[in-house]
Amino acid sequence: MTVTITSGKSALWRDRRFVLLVSARTISVLGNGFARVALAFAVLALPGAGPGRLSLVLACQAVPQLAFILAGGVIADRMSRSRLMVIADGAGAVAYAGLAAMTLSGHAPLPGMCALAVIAGVATALFAPALDGVVPLVVPTERLQQANGLLRMSTNTCLCLGLALSGLVVAWVGAGWALALNALSFVVSAALTGRLRLPARPTKASSVGADLRQGWREFASRQWLWVVVVQCTAVVAVFNATVGVLGPLAAQQHLGGARSWSVIVAAQALGAIAGAGLAVRVRVGRPVLVAVLATFPVALPMVFLSVSAPVWLIAAAMFCAGVAGDVFNVLWASTLQREIPEQMLSRVSSYDLFGSLAFAPIGLLAAGPIAQAVGSGTALAGCAGVVVLATVAALSSPGVRALRRTEPPQPVPSATASSQADEEGAVRRG
Repeated sequence: MTVTITSGKSALWRDRRFVLLVSARTISVLGNGFARVALAFAVLALPGAGPGRLSLVLACQAVPQLAFILAGGVIADRMSRSRLMVIADGAGAVAYAGLAAMTLSGHAPLPGMCALAVIAGVATALFAPALDGVVPLVVPTERLQQANGLLRMSTNTCLCLGLALSGLVVAWVGAGWALALNALSFVVSAALTGRLRLPARPTKASSVGADLRQGWREFASRQWLWVVVVQCTAVVAVFNATVGVLGPLAAQQHLGGARSWSVIVAAQALGAIAGAGLAVRVRVGRPVLVAVLATFPVALPMVFLSVSAPVWLIAAAMFCAGVAGDVFNVLWASTLQREIPEQMLSRVSSYDLFGSLAFAPIGLLAAGPIAQAVGSGTALAGCAGVVVLATVAALSSPGVRALRRTEPPQPVPSATASSQADEEGAVRRG
């Protein structure tokens, strides 16, 4: 397994289209950081609101993300992906502007908020597969890993900044105006993305069902692809259960409450930034094998939480999990973009996203009852065991171990070009 360190980020920052894409994503993610906190407080501040109403609104946003992700992949492979991203950003702007208006007016009927949350969820389902397919259209194949790493480093940083500032913004100007800022971020993102002007795709005569079946065949024909997605289905489910339910419960029972948990979560976010930065520079010969191996550290914070280890030790483990998680994400995205035919990429990406997230809601729903039945420590230890077993199973796949990084073919210089290069070299040496 070969690992080398590379550089050359400056070339990407001189690429106008890449800069536009990064700018659009960072502004949008910064706004989403505000929205995560603002939406919760906007719902809870309404008369008669409680945890049940908040859960319903959040579910109305989350379920369409999963339900429409496959359709998003089909649409992204049928039209200009940048145009679809602009449409999705526009839908997100409408949804959050509506939520902001309802919150600021004080008249926010539950059906209206749920409907707007559904629009926001559908917008995300349309946007994500299109984004995965846009990156290889904007940057050359040999710079995909650097591009994905820089994208994630920028967006992770802005998400942390948005989450850190969101509480201050909500306290200072109110949840409604914070939601309005998120709507504005979608407008700016749409304007920047629209300037990419990627070409329209050839018109297809096939049906949506045929496109889905074609995408499934492309997905299922690669053992390394579906094996890792099955692994992620288990890992994402238990990690969501840890971060969403079991971790806060353990922190409340044994670690001093919300302050300790905020330190632990912040450590994971910082690790994600560091992991994306590392992935920009590391070049590996077997990216899928390294990505799967990088999943093992995700079990560490679960183990330390299960035995009520000191907060600093759990935070260090969460930092390592954040680093490993973004190394995985960058290597995985870059491999998909290199190995999957461009015209099929968004559909295959949608199957990847659908499979990886399929059990995430179940993990959240099951975590509470399991913790109540066996205790949070035992439940967390079980989650760590799931991560280890799923990763070992993925490593047993020959396809995961064997896939090597493919390089784009290098152009063969003509005799004239070679002669000119020799002459130029002679002049420089002289």
